[in-house]
Amino acid sequence: MLAFALLGAGRIGRLHAANIAAHPNARLAAVADAVPAAAEEVAARHGARTASVEDALASAEVDAVLIATSTDTHAPLIEAAAAAGKAILCEKPIDLDIARATAAVRAARAAGVALAVGFNRRFDASFASLKARLDAGAIGAPEIVAIASRDPAPPPLSYVEVSGGLFRDMMIHDLDMARWLLGEEPVEVHAMGSALVDPAIAAAGDVDTAVVTLRTASGRLAQISNSRRAAYGYDQRIEVHGSGGMLRAENLRPTTVELATADGFVRDPVLHFFLERYGPAYRAELDAFVTAVAAGSPPAPTGEDGLAALRLADAAQASLASRAPVSLADRTDGR
Repeated sequence: MLAFALLGAGRIGRLHAANIAAHPNARLAAVADAVPAAAEEVAARHGARTASVEDALASAEVDAVLIATSTDTHAPLIEAAAAAGKAILCEKPIDLDIARATAAVRAARAAGVALAVGFNRRFDASFASLKARLDAGAIGAPEIVAIASRDPAPPPLSYVEVSGGLFRDMMIHDLDMARWLLGEEPVEVHAMGSALVDPAIAAAGDVDTAVVTLRTASGRLAQISNSRRAAYGYDQRIEVHGSGGMLRAENLRPTTVELATADGFVRDPVLHFFLERYGPAYRAELDAFVTAVAAGSPPAPTGEDGLAALRLADAAQASLASRAPVSLADRTDGR
């Protein structure tokens, strides 16, 4: 039974708390949050105790920490948890600064503790099945990966202003997926972006609509399209074209029922947002982490995966600013 301390009891923290409490081989031992009332509510709901971060990390009853706090606290919490000898599952990104993120990953590696980064989309049943079939050679070698990821509406401006930008906050999931599916590391990034949804996002120095193209050394390509607005719901689709065919994973809907009348065909709308769309993926992510830690195996996605996705996000930001492709070989980032 892996005993967790949950650090962060906000929206995503509450989801993780419920998943830990429901897991047959995990237990929620302690909850810490900068807002005591939030920690108390989550702890009471799942039979845990509240604690300060320091007390939770010092506790002999805690085996692992799940970090679901604000991004600016991730790196120092990883380092503190590593020093305490705790296994770590941290929400993305590790940090908005690549050098700071690299230092945190190195600290975990030096301490010999397990570190996994919460790229939960790898654990979505459809995406995982697509990956398994791709690895089994169902379509030969991948040549083009196309990823569409569009939110139903933009987040509050207060969030945009501290998010690190669309590439580091939103597209970082898709950059990780592109690496995972291409099977090779991208060597070149070309980004274009606009503020078409909300002019206030442009005023905050960010974009809300973006297209990024990645190229690997062998010439494999990935194209990612992101938007902060999709009038029809949470749009999450992947297509991989290969030498022997194509694999595609479509949006999920509440049911597969379709109504056909003289007016045409009608289906359920797509699921509304990430909590509905990726609820099962978050549970599968936790299960994979618990299983790996129990077996003494490195959990995935690793800290290095987190760094690689952040490097791509940084390169996309640089490409957007320069209006030109960016070579990963030309960049230094504290590695």
